[in-house]
Amino acid sequence: MNPTPTTGMRCLGVDFSSRPSRRKPVLLAEGRRHGAVLRLDRLVALPTLDGLAQALHEPGPWVGGFDFPFGLPRELVEALRWPRQWLPLMRHYQVLQRAEIRATFKAFCDARPAGAKFAHRACDRPAGSSPSMKWVNPPVAYMLQAGVPLLIDAGVHLPGLHAGDPGRVALEAYPGLLARELIGSRSYKADDAARQTAPRLIARKDIVAALEQGRTRLGLRLKLSPAQHERLVEDASGDSLDAVLCLMQAAWASERPGYGLPSAIDPLEGWIVSA
Repeated sequence: MNPTPTTGMRCLGVDFSSRPSRRKPVLLAEGRRHGAVLRLDRLVALPTLDGLAQALHEPGPWVGGFDFPFGLPRELVEALRWPRQWLPLMRHYQVLQRAEIRATFKAFCDARPAGAKFAHRACDRPAGSSPSMKWVNPPVAYMLQAGVPLLIDAGVHLPGLHAGDPGRVALEAYPGLLARELIGSRSYKADDAARQTAPRLIARKDIVAALEQGRTRLGLRLKLSPAQHERLVEDASGDSLDAVLCLMQAAWASERPGYGLPSAIDPLEGWIVSA
């Protein structure tokens, strides 16, 4: 059950990095929902995972959207004969070395036919997300390994997966799902300076304008200061904008029954909010 909706529900959005640094930090967007308006309060760069862990321990109530997978495909888990319950599976996965994860997942893919190399979760195709076992471009398998233990250790509640503090709710978000709704297949970000082009800048401007005008199926309007607007547009990496897109998904979920998740989700795989 959701907490009783209140005016000014605090919401978080996190653009995640499994190995953050000052150059590529975790981006934390924080805002409050007032009816159909979501006000962005702050954007914080966290250069270490410890910084995110501290944020997760902040008292609730809050609902957060996190841009990393919360589960692995059931097909993969069963083929590898790994634990088939979520918490033991996550604890098993947590202690593996990255080289071991890569070798294990690559062997799984190599044994499968072209066009069906990766196993997928049920939510991947509706969300248009990468399979959570992918170890490169983007390395979401490593993001899962680094991110999920932080949520478990902070004692937050993961609906459908793991019971925790009902006042601190973590949901798997995916900024690309909302971005595609607004700009289709256009690219809006790049880490490589050579690819930070004018068309990507225009795409970010279009996304921000649509969010401010409330032109999404989430039914929310984003309220920004001029400085915040400029930051979201000018950050060519897209990390600031991705954190805010996750924030929008969390804010939408905060006042939906069951956080907007399907009534029955695979308790090993989880689900991407708003998919």
